[in-house]
Amino acid sequence: MSTLSVPLTPELEKAIQGMVKSGIASNKAEAVRMAIKFFSEEQAIQTVLQAERELKEGKILRGDLHQLAKDF
Repeated sequence: MSTLSVPLTPELEKAIQGMVKSGIASNKAEAVRMAIKFFSEEQAIQTVLQAERELKEGKILRGDLHQLAKDF
């Protein structure tokens, strides 16, 4: 596991301390790891939702790839 030193704004430091104080995270490092994991999961969800929107809007082609290529 690697270690990363990152300067934080006072607001971010306060948020991390709040997570630890409230028991959401056991320490600052865990709070940051949780935040990064949450962000990564949120990005994945947004990607799926975007794909669903594009599918509904007809922006995504469906079917056999070879047949689609012939149709174009």
